Amino acid sequence: MGTRLRRGAEAYVAFAAGEKRSWLRAMGHRVLPLVGWAERGGDDAARHGNSVPRFHLTWGTGPGVVAPFERRVREHEANGRIRFAWRHKVERVVLTNGVVTGLSGKILEASGMPRGAETSRKAIGEFEFSGQAVVVASGGIGGNHEMVRKNWPERLGKPPTSMISGVPMHVDGSMVAVLEAAGCKLINRDRMWHYTEGIRDWVPVWKDHGIRILPGPSSMWFDATGKRFAAPNFPGNDTLGTLEAIGKTGYDYSWFVLNQTIIKKEFALSGSEQNLDYTGKNWKLMVSRMLRRETPGPVADFQKHGEDFVVADDLQTLVAGMNRLVKSDLIHLEALERQILARDREIANDFGKDAQVMLIRNARRSRSDRLARVATPHRILDPKHGPLIAVKLNILTRKTLGGFQCDLSGRMFDTDEQIIPGLYAAGEIAGFGGGGMHGYRALEGTFLGGCLFSGRVAGRAAAAAIVYGAGGHGRREEIACSSGLYRSGWRGSGCRDRGSGPRPLCAALQTQPARRVRKFGRPSLVEQGKSDIDAGRPGCEYFGKSPKGTGSAAGKASSSVPNRRAKHRRCDGADPAAET
Repeated sequence: MGTRLRRGAEAYVAFAAGEKRSWLRAMGHRVLPLVGWAERGGDDAARHGNSVPRFHLTWGTGPGVVAPFERRVREHEANGRIRFAWRHKVERVVLTNGVVTGLSGKILEASGMPRGAETSRKAIGEFEFSGQAVVVASGGIGGNHEMVRKNWPERLGKPPTSMISGVPMHVDGSMVAVLEAAGCKLINRDRMWHYTEGIRDWVPVWKDHGIRILPGPSSMWFDATGKRFAAPNFPGNDTLGTLEAIGKTGYDYSWFVLNQTIIKKEFALSGSEQNLDYTGKNWKLMVSRMLRRETPGPVADFQKHGEDFVVADDLQTLVAGMNRLVKSDLIHLEALERQILARDREIANDFGKDAQVMLIRNARRSRSDRLARVATPHRILDPKHGPLIAVKLNILTRKTLGGFQCDLSGRMFDTDEQIIPGLYAAGEIAGFGGGGMHGYRALEGTFLGGCLFSGRVAGRAAAAAIVYGAGGHGRREEIACSSGLYRSGWRGSGCRDRGSGPRPLCAALQTQPARRVRKFGRPSLVEQGKSDIDAGRPGCEYFGKSPKGTGSAAGKASSSVPNRRAKHRRCDGADPAAET
């Protein structure tokens, strides 16, 4: 299993170092032209974490990444090639003679709630879809705190009794039970990635809605009792290292202590709605943010309205507010002041020994960090940089590093480590690839990349495995997936509505691969096609140009991946050229 995951990680690295940039740029995707150093990780050169700074922010944030894919899907929807089955909750993977042949579940009543908000789970009917391939991309478990605690790793200490959610409630891991019931093998379930700099959203969309602070290096970090964390547990340095350190304190929260100069320069917030300059691709607004004459609007709003913020003109008042917020007297003024003064003394010494101050000075050697991210070193208690600020930091659930075991084509394994024909997984449900390609930790930025890569791989493999021809089952749908325009063998007649409500819509998968596609999928479409037909599986054989040794196109199904020049025989007699 470890060897398989390593091969998956190596495949992703090859993709990231190779065609990833050109592939995304060809679709119009861009990154912010400033390097940053997220997740430095361990405290020496041989330990985990990024060894160099890198490009991290996407120009347009999440919507900018999704836009080129959504645009193509919407075009196909408008042309009748794809239909969406909204409000359909999958409850069962349908297997026929050991082969996945579809999905079934409940149709939920319509909802007008905004994106991310909790919606009704009232069922108004049932559905069943039939098809040759099912690709699962249902995400992680971060919205289900009970499941997070159940899978919490012992190495990180006791599971938190109080957490906030960085993902909506529908990210509840419900597909985990569905896939396990189908015999799929879940591995590395204790590997997860939760943030330690979470604050409660003052305008929440879902229950326990949290936002992550993306901090620069200058805030001082204290545990719940006011004890400063040791190196390398500094802001933005080592996510899981700090999570482990907090867990060992016996408390579920910690504190940043900083001042107005630091929050103005170094605080950013996660989420596209919190970064309107990047999301809106507004260069003027972005430059204004970098110059930071004023605290950025979203940060200022949290400072004013957020329940986790304490603001005061002096340290004594700040400590009183911190204790009042958590209804305790754990923070002692004298101890906190002693630690801050010791750090502040190092500012006057160019050759100081404080590891965090050295980190700040090293970060400012980077032009982009000095311009946009790291405040000039100064004394935190200097009144000229006030007022003082304390931020209560909560554990913020977010990503699931483990997942269902898959091969390099995204095909899912059963508990005996045998491939389940017709079933694929991508994204977080697959541990971002293979069942956990990251291992126990991650580098930041490899999450989205892992989703793109595993989705493209699974889509291409499903496309190559779909069989066309002899069966003649209905119309072929089309969908624009991550690697281009594809046809599918999903038959429209396989959808059955049982109950009131809107007719369930056919999902479709990809089959026209981009150039230089590997021959993913099953060893022989001829053999698989025959077994599928014998098993009563929906679909039809693919007829096209045969590779050497396979006979004529008219007599045999090709075992090669269909290409742009291949001639297709439509099951329904239509001209395939009209769909290409």
